[in-house]
Amino acid sequence: MSARDEVLARIRTAIGHTPAPPITRDYRLTDGRPAGDPALLDLLVDRLEDYKATVVRCAPSDVSEVVAAALGERRPVVVAPGVPAAWRPDGAEEDDGRPAVALADYAATLTGVSVAIAETGTLVLDGSPLSGRRALSLLPDCLVCVVEAAQVVGSVPEGLAVLDPLAPLTMISGPSATSDIELQRVEGVHGPRTLIVVLVA
Repeated sequence: MSARDEVLARIRTAIGHTPAPPITRDYRLTDGRPAGDPALLDLLVDRLEDYKATVVRCAPSDVSEVVAAALGERRPVVVAPGVPAAWRPDGAEEDDGRPAVALADYAATLTGVSVAIAETGTLVLDGSPLSGRRALSLLPDCLVCVVEAAQVVGSVPEGLAVLDPLAPLTMISGPSATSDIELQRVEGVHGPRTLIVVLVA
């Protein structure tokens, strides 16, 4: 018997065989508004901008043009393999699974998202071809995420309900930032210094 098994056995003995009480889940499970509701889009934009992200709205036919304008002179650009061709700027390179350290040589990344949560201003990437692997969203200095209106839900429980709990989830609420000992905001420490969200509606 390992030390872990011994400790767990002692805990079970101390607790006895009393069944665990049921977990009360009386918290709010839904925002009450359908995914893509215009008010949810406005709330998402408000939260993201409060977190110092740049948000650009556009029509479905204008995504590539808006992405290119948002990127400006940032080159080279790497894109998640599942990003539609209609979203990709000219000259963008598709991620091919190259060593993660090589991704730091790119100025920007373009991905889609799995879901966006308006209440918290959170974009969720799930490791799917559209979102790309986790390193793709962390190493280049600028991250551009395309969010479609139908992907925007109101609350965290609604967002979690559409995700695979076993997927490698990355939750993003604004550019990577922290504060130093004097409470001065420092951006780009643990991930992209710049977050640009293209909201398609």
